[in-house]
Amino acid sequence: MPEKSHQYRVIITWTGNKGVGTRSYRDFGRDHEICAEGKSVIPGSSDPNFRGDRTRWNPEELLVASVSACHELWYLHLCSTAGVIVTSYADHAHGTMEQTAVGGGHFTEVVLRPRVTVLDASMTEAALRLHAEASARCFIAASVNFPVRHEPTTRAAD
Repeated sequence: MPEKSHQYRVIITWTGNKGVGTRSYRDFGRDHEICAEGKSVIPGSSDPNFRGDRTRWNPEELLVASVSACHELWYLHLCSTAGVIVTSYADHAHGTMEQTAVGGGHFTEVVLRPRVTVLDASMTEAALRLHAEASARCFIAASVNFPVRHEPTTRAAD
């Protein structure tokens, strides 16, 4: 039984009606807006491979971003409580999705490549080790049915 339950509400509004609705596959845009109360709108579309707008976020990118951001937030929390002082963090995350013959598909993995800078060299080993714990605690990584791998690098600022 869960200790706490959290609810998340978003609104997705399709904005791709070109005047004829979904009359045919090529007649409608994939554009939509993602919003939640009190937050900026995120312009969304489908992947350009599926007739989407490459200047807008697609659901696949948002999934990879969610995995990456969740890991980052847990990692920074764990570093702060372990006395590891992180001075910069950037993740170049990569997700792989495979399409099936019938048009569906699924993610096969997400690889996180966080590049972390810590205050001094004495913190490097602990900084690397804490990625495993962050991964174990990440709500998003625990919710997906594909592996989330980590290829972190850590350097000292000094």
